[in-house]
Amino acid sequence: MEERLVQAGAVTARDLEEVSKRLRSDRASIIARNATTAAGIRVAARNPEAPRAVGETFDLELRQGDPTDQEHTGRCWMFASLNTMRARVIERLNLKTFELSQTYPLFFDKLEKANWFLNNMIDTASVELDTRLVAFLLQAPVQDGGQWDMLRDLVLKYGVVPKEAMPETACSRATREMDLYLTRYLRGCAKRIRVAAGEGATAEELDELRKTMVADVYTLLVTCLGEPPREFDVRLRDKSDKLVLSGRYTPQGFFKDVIQMDVQDYISVISAGTPDKPYYHAYTVSRLGNVQEAGGVRYVNLPMESLKRAAIAQMKDGLPVWFGCDVDQSFLRNDGVMDVHGIDVDDLFGFGIEDCLDRADRLMYGESAMTHAMVLEGVDFDGDGKPAFWKIENSWGKAHGRKGFDVCTDEWFDQYVYQVVVDKKYLTKEELAAYEGEVTKLAPWDPMGSLAELN
Repeated sequence: MEERLVQAGAVTARDLEEVSKRLRSDRASIIARNATTAAGIRVAARNPEAPRAVGETFDLELRQGDPTDQEHTGRCWMFASLNTMRARVIERLNLKTFELSQTYPLFFDKLEKANWFLNNMIDTASVELDTRLVAFLLQAPVQDGGQWDMLRDLVLKYGVVPKEAMPETACSRATREMDLYLTRYLRGCAKRIRVAAGEGATAEELDELRKTMVADVYTLLVTCLGEPPREFDVRLRDKSDKLVLSGRYTPQGFFKDVIQMDVQDYISVISAGTPDKPYYHAYTVSRLGNVQEAGGVRYVNLPMESLKRAAIAQMKDGLPVWFGCDVDQSFLRNDGVMDVHGIDVDDLFGFGIEDCLDRADRLMYGESAMTHAMVLEGVDFDGDGKPAFWKIENSWGKAHGRKGFDVCTDEWFDQYVYQVVVDKKYLTKEELAAYEGEVTKLAPWDPMGSLAELN
């Protein structure tokens, strides 16, 4: 017999009639209904004053190459990371534009995530299949999303290549099919591992099984993305058409000699602001990562003002800043504006929706998480010298927003930015000590472990 709730509250015809009568007699409700049914919620609730209030000039502004486009993928974290790296090359060599291959790290991210998943399946082979942990691990073993620390680990192991050395393919531009079949294969691998473990396979035998499965994954990836180059030729010309770089490189050599960025100096700073995560403390997320030997991710949780201070200091030194946010909240996409007042759904419906949860509540109740990574490239200050608007480089192509860029208000930044990646030299001694201190391990499904993956 179906279980019923103890609470006996039911929707009655009288309740509905009272609401209906009120709506039929209210002019604002009638207008809201007419506009929303014809155009949709966001169009009807769009505040036309929000885009006009945001300028296109900034007191502090960095400029780099042409906008990039992640297309139909969740590679924003890769694009944002690589865009912070290419900025160095564009500036140093005086290039008009330059782009690193995003297909190259995609290949190795899928390979390493698959291996990470298989190791987790071996580790949890004796754990019941219907537990939250195993169900979580099986949910999306090789999703597109990721964190800065994961890209850092890929770069340290595999290097980087220019876009021409490993261009886009049909499967890199739209990863859904590749992910679908790879995920299905890996779930089959999970079953094989659990069966073998249940039949008494030794640790060595399970590891040999893992190696065979990784070889299959490599084959699938080569079929979809092509084989990554071991060496490649590079010729770059500056804005005056002068040849400024020419040579043959390995991916690791190109990263060392041309990118010239010590990625190990760059650390992830989050601002959670929830009761379970005190500030000035380091955190990691259980079972989150890709490169097995690197060991996962690490953050330091600091007040929002610390994130802003460090980000501005890095931009003042001419370097853009990787950041993660909940991008779709109060986002006027066509205008390229993120503003908490940009979409007034509360007035549209006549009751609190946007205001029913604060920042901490949104994290704790599953309403918000980091969905997208982009790059901070500028800031405009108010009369008191405080941030008013932030310039953002997106990775949705030059047709998006303001010719590939967006702007967010500082109020939006306070509500929906959760992470920045900065050189550790921009942290205070106290902040750096917190990053290097005792680490608390968060559950795999903690909101601070969410992966930037919005298409």
